[in-house]
Amino acid sequence: MANTLTRRAKRISLPGAATLLVVSMLFAQLLGFLRTMLVNGNFDLYGSESTDAYFTAFKVPDFFFYVLAAGVLSVVLIPVLSDRMSKGDRRGVWQLSNSLMNLLGIITFILGIAILIFADPLIHLIADLPPQTHDDAVTIMRYIAFNPFFFTLSGILTSTQQVFGRFFIFALTPIVYNAFIIVSIFVFDDTIGITGLGIGAAIGAFAQFLVALIGVKGLSFHYKPEIRFKSPDFRKILRLLPARSLDQGVDSVNSIVETNRATVIGQGVVSNYENAFILHTAPILLIGSSISTAAFPRLTERLSQGRPDLFRKEFIDVLRILMWIALPIMVVTYFTRGYLARLIFKRGSPEIALILGFLAVAIFFRIVFTLLTRYFYAYKDTSTPLIISVFAIALNIILVFALARPEAYGAAGLAIAQSITAIAEVTVLGIVIHLRDPKLFTVELLHTIVRLISVTGFTMVTAFIMVTILPLQANDVGFFVLGTKLGAIVAATFAVHIAVSTLFGFKEAQQAINKLTRLILKPIKM
Repeated sequence: MANTLTRRAKRISLPGAATLLVVSMLFAQLLGFLRTMLVNGNFDLYGSESTDAYFTAFKVPDFFFYVLAAGVLSVVLIPVLSDRMSKGDRRGVWQLSNSLMNLLGIITFILGIAILIFADPLIHLIADLPPQTHDDAVTIMRYIAFNPFFFTLSGILTSTQQVFGRFFIFALTPIVYNAFIIVSIFVFDDTIGITGLGIGAAIGAFAQFLVALIGVKGLSFHYKPEIRFKSPDFRKILRLLPARSLDQGVDSVNSIVETNRATVIGQGVVSNYENAFILHTAPILLIGSSISTAAFPRLTERLSQGRPDLFRKEFIDVLRILMWIALPIMVVTYFTRGYLARLIFKRGSPEIALILGFLAVAIFFRIVFTLLTRYFYAYKDTSTPLIISVFAIALNIILVFALARPEAYGAAGLAIAQSITAIAEVTVLGIVIHLRDPKLFTVELLHTIVRLISVTGFTMVTAFIMVTILPLQANDVGFFVLGTKLGAIVAATFAVHIAVSTLFGFKEAQQAINKLTRLILKPIKM
């Protein structure tokens, strides 16, 4: 037992894990941003090499990965493994992971064969593309048919490593994947064209799996070709799996519906919407997913220890941090939407800026959403988020068909639907959590939210003034010019946000100032 406690003590702390994930996720997002910029810069929005083919081709493989593995790994597997780990049963942890890896590996491999064979009708089903764009999308989809297989295997391995306190490989894998796609742009641009991106993505998925394998070194992992169906904990995972899989599945169905509606509006709309969506997703992954992922093992551990009081305290602390960071990000995204759109699409795209402006509200609520759902997963409840998610996706699909029509709001209607749905989903989740645990959301938290809104008023004024001082000119192009203006606007906005937050007594602001002070004044060892 002493050895077990010593090992736990050496595991990375919550702030350390969060910092590692945020930094690595930032690098991964920068690579993803660069990848999208290079795709936009090297291929056309319209015509035979339309980027619509690239964005459309990933929809079906991503759908199967999210349905079968993505959400299951982080919120179903980790709590069960944490229970085993709290008992010091390292062997049992790997037996469960090994069984799940074999089961999902078989399923995703069979699905990979199906995608390979039926790529053509699948593209016809999800999008109405011009003939050449359709053929390119089919080719790319066939190249990445087995990506769900490799993503699933690497995801199980990296999720298990998190239970052991290892976050580095989990943080590294998306960087590896993005890097190979970027390389493929330069390798295949002048030869096979846009379909070469599929080859880069396929190699990147395999490389990601190899990196995940490296991460198990020293953790007593021994692969066995077996599936322990008789294990009570494995059966628990299988019972929790369908609800979470359906939850992820309806999200992916929503993405497919949006793609379908975008192709109806016109050629190039898929690419414009995906570009804006990538910009809006970056802070959600960087802040929401990183911090929530780092906090989740600790939250489940508190419940395993029978300490719901500590669970509540740490849950609210993380929620406060997320809201405090998310609000200025939402403000900055809205006011700098034109700068961001021109960065990601060098030739300039007012359509991307318009869509991103409507998606800005969704950023705040999606960041909060990443933590609220983990409340239920920490209690091993996957059914409630599924029910709420089905309601949210149904609402979003109705809004998409109502708003995303050429005679209505066009592509902007897709973004409006997303923001309304995000607000509704977080509201319903919050109400259900409050009904289950009235001690969690206190009057003090309500006062905190009100004060945060007051602080955000000053943040909005600052962003508006900075955009007025440094307006986006027609000849503003290039990373240096746009980056300098954008950096100045962001720096001033966040500086005011931190300063006013300090005056309002937010401990998050004081912690940020203390860390920044230590970073600046820390002596350098010569």
